[in-house]
Amino acid sequence: MPPRFYVDLPLQTDLDTVLPEGPARHVQVLRLQPGEPITLFNGRQQDGRGEWSATITRMGRQEVAVRVGSLNPVERELPQDVSLAAGMPANDRFDWLVEKATELGVQTVQPLMCERSVLRLSGERAAKKVAHWQAVAIAAAEQCGRTRVPHIAPMQTLAAWLAGLNEASVPAPGRLILSLGDAKPLSERLSALLPTAQPICLLSGPEGGLSPAEEGRARDLGFMPTSLGARVLRAETAPLMVLCVLGGVVGAAP
Repeated sequence: MPPRFYVDLPLQTDLDTVLPEGPARHVQVLRLQPGEPITLFNGRQQDGRGEWSATITRMGRQEVAVRVGSLNPVERELPQDVSLAAGMPANDRFDWLVEKATELGVQTVQPLMCERSVLRLSGERAAKKVAHWQAVAIAAAEQCGRTRVPHIAPMQTLAAWLAGLNEASVPAPGRLILSLGDAKPLSERLSALLPTAQPICLLSGPEGGLSPAEEGRARDLGFMPTSLGARVLRAETAPLMVLCVLGGVVGAAP
């Protein structure tokens, strides 16, 4: 299988173009040569959702030129849009969460600072961290075969994110919050949501979970308390379990 690269460029058959710096560097690291095939995708609906065959035409010291071939309109996404708003765990665990959530089909990841969050960033440091996570998502999408890259939203406090919610961005019927309190099983929640093809937004807390006040505010805004069973999962594990279940229930397109 040819190496796959995400490019933030318009693509069309018989286009001669130069790869952006990141993909060009990866091509050079792989020591690919003119005439060798690669696969490109950009996730743009107007260009024809799918992935494009391409051939390397020139290898320069700084540039890699390619000729775009045909579009393969493959679809490997979940039938329902799933977004994840997650309290950021400490250390590099959010890197792992972003990578695995991308592989499992999430569309958007919203990093949140909650009352019990250990990781707290702002300004330039926060922006750099989000850019790093976006790069993690791109690499994961290239590796796993997705033709869309999840959007990593700017870091926010949970309070600010909840205050900015609206029906257009997060429809109320699909709002779920992972809870250790009085909550219905995930299977029951999904049995009601999946037949409607309703977009799903999953809210999950950091280490130690959400505070009672935070969970209460989310419930007031229509987030339905959802249980994953008797065991207490880590902050980076719990939302991935939901994505695994969604993938198994609705399935990715072949």
